[in-house]
Amino acid sequence: MTPVITAFERSPDGGRGLARDMRVRWALEEAGRPYDVRLVSFEAMKEPAHRALHPFGQIPTYQEGDLALFESGAIVFHIAQRHAGLLPGDANARARAITWMFAALNTVEPPIVEREQAPYAEGDKPWHQERLPILEGRIRVRLGELSDRLGDADWLDGAFSAGDLLMVMVLRRLEGMGILEEYPNLSAYVARGETRPAYKRAYDAQAAVFTAASTG
Repeated sequence: MTPVITAFERSPDGGRGLARDMRVRWALEEAGRPYDVRLVSFEAMKEPAHRALHPFGQIPTYQEGDLALFESGAIVFHIAQRHAGLLPGDANARARAITWMFAALNTVEPPIVEREQAPYAEGDKPWHQERLPILEGRIRVRLGELSDRLGDADWLDGAFSAGDLLMVMVLRRLEGMGILEEYPNLSAYVARGETRPAYKRAYDAQAAVFTAASTG
């Protein structure tokens, strides 16, 4: 059965491949699995029908038969477990790849999202400008540690995995902040992810939704 994922009808990311359905699209493309997309408006995301799939009224969701999932990381993990190409066959390597999935979402992403949302959540506060260097400092700590671990390797642990997929997507959230560029090996790492054919297909599919919404 072809899975159905949900995505923004009008994405706030401006078609830059930053909305979290991009993670799921990329995973499905890496796995070579066809999928359908159901677009939802911001209003529909808060309605009972969508909250039955995602209790927090967000995207993406994933439906396949009688299975319904939410949270992009959990969906990517499900896809990686079910299909070849995103997790190693060796048990120890597989466990390490899963660890990197958690690290991307639980350790690296939170300070990035906090900095990303600061102008919207507290931009009118008198202390906002003073707090930005603190938030950016937290990001640099994590990036420095990640940069040291990656070194001159292509991927985090051997071959490309779901851990890399999520880490690349998390690091892409730094676009326009001028921070990632301070770590050349991480910039090159993200660029490698972006050159993967599956990434390009996912990006083009998500961008096409934004283009259609803008011209419709």
